Amino acid sequence: MSNISKPFTLHKSSPTILFHSSTSASLLYIHHRQTIHHPYPKPQASLSLSPPHSLAMATLKASVLLSDISRDEGHLGSGAIHVITGPMFSGKSTSLLRRIKTEISVGRSVAMVKSSKDTRYAKDSVVTHDGIGFPCWALPDLMSFPERFGQDAYDKLDEIGIDEAQFFGDLYEFCCKVADVDGKTVIVAGLDGDYLRRRFGAILDIIPIADSVTKLTARCEVCGQKGFFTLRKTCDTRTELIGGADVYMPVCRKHYVNNQIVINASKKVLGSEKARAETCVKTIADMI
Repeated sequence: MSNISKPFTLHKSSPTILFHSSTSASLLYIHHRQTIHHPYPKPQASLSLSPPHSLAMATLKASVLLSDISRDEGHLGSGAIHVITGPMFSGKSTSLLRRIKTEISVGRSVAMVKSSKDTRYAKDSVVTHDGIGFPCWALPDLMSFPERFGQDAYDKLDEIGIDEAQFFGDLYEFCCKVADVDGKTVIVAGLDGDYLRRRFGAILDIIPIADSVTKLTARCEVCGQKGFFTLRKTCDTRTELIGGADVYMPVCRKHYVNNQIVINASKKVLGSEKARAETCVKTIADMI
């Protein structure tokens, strides 16, 4: 035992390798658990000084594992998250594409992702309302992106753009992984509120972990003042209703709250939600 130097600690029985990382050193513990199925101990393979190559092999494996950890720790916390939000027609996709193209111009590797729910202009491109497009991956979720893109190719990426981010239920988890663990920059563009000015998707969830948040405004189509809200022109009350200028328009606060369509839709939605809540309460009361 005197010939074995740190960071190894040996115990009897079958080997299980555990890693412990601290600020001072990363220690590899080779811990042995003895399992007895028999009155006499069953022969176990264990790390010993004989033959000599056993220790050498363990040292080599430990070195590889330590280098992997060091490489991963080099990425920890080195990424960034930037959020672009605002109502429809405020230029979110345009701003996103502008940033992505700037990164490409300086030699950084980028990829663009959008929700597969967005089929307004093209299935495999992010397209602005002005008709400017950029190739992208249209996906139902974000966490599958590295596998779909290819892990080797993903590892080489510097930056990932996400358009129509309000449609991704795993937005928070993905941004945390990409920025905090993988050390990449994420630029997220999406609506922060729906047509009833309620929170939309997970955009607001990632603001606490974002490096920057840009809130854009549009122009009210009624008076030309700054438009902060998205007005739905139809009486359809679904939260997710894909559409463009045929369905939505940006408006200021005055022309949002005074719009009869909004008033009627709000009453209808809030009324149905109240009815569902009352039904639920009645059902629970009946069960008690």
